[in-house]
Amino acid sequence: MADSSHPIRTRSTWMWAALVCAVAIISDQASKMWARSALDASEPVPLIGRWLSLRLVHNSGAAFSFAAGNTWILTIFTVVVVGALVVLARRVQRPSTLLSIALLTGGAIGNLIDRLSAEPGFGIGHVTDFIAYGTWFVGNVADIWIVLGAPLLAYTLSREPSKGEKQ
Repeated sequence: MADSSHPIRTRSTWMWAALVCAVAIISDQASKMWARSALDASEPVPLIGRWLSLRLVHNSGAAFSFAAGNTWILTIFTVVVVGALVVLARRVQRPSTLLSIALLTGGAIGNLIDRLSAEPGFGIGHVTDFIAYGTWFVGNVADIWIVLGAPLLAYTLSREPSKGEKQ
């Protein structure tokens, strides 16, 4: 049980969360920059046989090209999700929950940057994907952070103390 005189979320916890979010965004954007300069859209680069390769794709949709052609809806949805995560971050008590929110937020912002800045234009930009998982789908580093962050957030939220309950 935590001592009520010490906040559960300290300034250093917020700094760690900011660092996790920044690392997620920077690693995503740096890897996409590399992919755009080093990969050819027509030639995949095999890494592990046919199971994992590098293939440059500019995706107008979400995972599995869901909502392709409706990029502006995905942009608005992502802005709403990031806003909700920021509100949630202010309400949680456990550092682990705050850090999982930071990871998920960083991944979402990484893809949002593409939607806001990539061709064909603001709010409708295509996300740079380059990690091909067999024939299933092509993703990016932001997607990895989202896929790790979402279940981690679900788990850490399940461990959050109830309202009024001390940790």
